[in-house]
Amino acid sequence: MSETLSAPAALRLVILVGSVREGRFGPTVARWFADVAAGREDWTVDVVDLADPALALPLGMGEAGPEQEALAARLGAADAFVVVTPEYNHSYPAGLKNVIDWHREEWQAKPVGFVSYGGLSGGLRAVEHLRPVFAELHTVTVRDTVSFHGAWSCFGDDGTPLDPEACGGAAKVLLDQLAWWADALRAARARRPYAA
Repeated sequence: MSETLSAPAALRLVILVGSVREGRFGPTVARWFADVAAGREDWTVDVVDLADPALALPLGMGEAGPEQEALAARLGAADAFVVVTPEYNHSYPAGLKNVIDWHREEWQAKPVGFVSYGGLSGGLRAVEHLRPVFAELHTVTVRDTVSFHGAWSCFGDDGTPLDPEACGGAAKVLLDQLAWWADALRAARARRPYAA
């Protein structure tokens, strides 16, 4: 007698837009990446733009209000994260660190990937600073990243990449790695709660 296996539910991906500065380029990069991820059958996508006033978090820790609870629920429902970050002064934005610090269990035993952008370095120094922060929160950061060097010259006026094949290939590798980890860790969390 053969067993019928049901297809696993799509993995839930939260894409965090890490910059909140006026005139930022992050939404362009995030929109492109979200479209790539949403075009796959293994992901459902939720874009969390930290510049959204409804998601504003006070600096430092305090008592959570409805906005914080709503954001915590969105992060908690995720199977994986992608952080879209620029590089500010050889590191990542303060607003992004504040959101990371406001939450704890929401990140645990889940994979995190990075899409970075900037000038010559393509935001890669920000990514390398984020890795130990997420390690402290018991996440798994995937090795491969997507980075845009001189990001403003990498996209057309319509917000699409000028070299879609190169960045699309990098996005596929990142999403494939995230999917492997997200699937494995979701199954592990279902079998046994993670103890940090």
